[in-house]
Amino acid sequence: MTEWQLQDAKNRFSAVVDAALAGTPQCVTRRGKPAVIVLAVEEYERLRRNGKAAAPSFVEMLLAIPKDGEEFERLPLRLREFDF
Repeated sequence: MTEWQLQDAKNRFSAVVDAALAGTPQCVTRRGKPAVIVLAVEEYERLRRNGKAAAPSFVEMLLAIPKDGEEFERLPLRLREFDF
C-alpha cells in the first residue's frame, strides 16, 4: 500500500485514484499518522458484504442473551481480516 502525505495526495489526486482503481489501496496520512484509505468502490463493496456475512445480526445477539438462569451461550464471532 502506498502512503501519501495529505498535501501530496491533494496535489496528485488523480494518481491516488488511478492507483486505487488499479487494485492498490492508498493510505493518506495527516501529520504523519494514517488518516484515510482510498480504495475502489468494488473493493469497498466486497469488504462490506464480507463483514455483514461474518457478523451476527443485532437480533441474533439479543436472542442469545440468557433468560431466567440459562447459561450464556456465546455466538461464534469471527474476526474480520482486511487485505490492504
